Amino acid sequence: MEILLFLDGCTLAGQALLHTAFLSRLCGKPWQARVTAAYLLLICAIQAVPLPAAVSMPVALAADLAVLYALARLHFRCGRAAAATAALLATYITQISFGMVTSVEVVLLPPLLQGFLLYAALLLAVLAAFAVCAACYALVLRAIPPGESLPSLGLLIFPGAFCWAAEIYIQHTAYSVVSTQRTLRMAGVHLALLAVQALGLASLLCTLYAYRRACRGIQAQAELDSLGQAARAQKAYVAEAQARDAETRAFRHDFQNHLAVLRGLLSRGETAHAARYLERLEGVSAQLSLPVRTGSPAVDVLLSGKLARARAAGIRAEVLVQLPPEGCADSFDLCVVFANALDNAIEACRGLGGEPLIRVTGARQGDFLRLSFENPCGGGPLPPMGTGLRNIQAVAAKYQGTMIAEQSDGRFRLDMLLNIPLPKEGIPEQNG
Repeated sequence: MEILLFLDGCTLAGQALLHTAFLSRLCGKPWQARVTAAYLLLICAIQAVPLPAAVSMPVALAADLAVLYALARLHFRCGRAAAATAALLATYITQISFGMVTSVEVVLLPPLLQGFLLYAALLLAVLAAFAVCAACYALVLRAIPPGESLPSLGLLIFPGAFCWAAEIYIQHTAYSVVSTQRTLRMAGVHLALLAVQALGLASLLCTLYAYRRACRGIQAQAELDSLGQAARAQKAYVAEAQARDAETRAFRHDFQNHLAVLRGLLSRGETAHAARYLERLEGVSAQLSLPVRTGSPAVDVLLSGKLARARAAGIRAEVLVQLPPEGCADSFDLCVVFANALDNAIEACRGLGGEPLIRVTGARQGDFLRLSFENPCGGGPLPPMGTGLRNIQAVAAKYQGTMIAEQSDGRFRLDMLLNIPLPKEGIPEQNG
């Protein structure tokens, strides 16, 4: 009897360890031994409450589910849907693992097994149940990886609750009392239960897999929509740059005529009229001028808008970039790089306080064009690559180049090398 009690205690401790480890992984938080110990104490206290035999197991399992939900909500800071889904999956997989092993145990073990062999068989069954449980947890974590965006997670509560309730019913009706007599009919019943449980587990895993595929489809569509918006924005920048370039050429073409008009006004002594005419010329010139000249009209227009946005947010920017002449690289690709890099930098600087500084440099380095974006950022590890960085990485791959993003000492740095054939004359070369 003491050995059985010890085995039950070890089983309860193992379940507590698996539950908290799975919950922490699913919620994206580190596992803590003190959390497991506190959870185990709560479960032991629940198990110690005297209840009628007819309801003791369902009540204990429901209480276990409630404790896991509270743990996910209060300690791991999960949302309601995520906490409910995690608690249901944790308890259901544990129960179905032990239920499946129990069915196999009833079919295979001799009915009169006693003594050391009985305890060894029970220990082996418990270890097998833990192995099945750990394998199922691993499959669940592959189906819904921590850290991924999971919209409409509450939809998983209903299939999870159904599977959980069905397993509790099977446990309560089929395993609460196990006869010591072994017959072909009993073996058939338990084999049928094993098949039903295996099918239930498989259906849940398939549901999780389908949910993940649906989430990825939604994310892919959102990224496509974002790329479409970005493409339209870049085309607008290119069109505006072309229009501005045409206006500049027209202004330069008429410049000699404007000088002739001013010369005539001054020769006749109409200085006031000449001053007004000059003010109009200055206004037109100011409209055509841009704060940055990179060699790419499209990028110049884009930078004008981004720098204005940064100034409005109290962010300083230093830009020292010389791009290859028109035709060496696609203006659309360059706009993709600068737009996404500066959008990320501006968003990272928001709320930092003070007057954060964004630095952008670009020049020839050997046979490559080197671009560098640097900005301050909050602490913590480098976040996962988002759509903007993936777009930049795609441009780097198109030009057989590289992209490196790193974060240290409160600063983020993005470096790129693009293999773009450049004329050696007129483009400064950057060393280091």
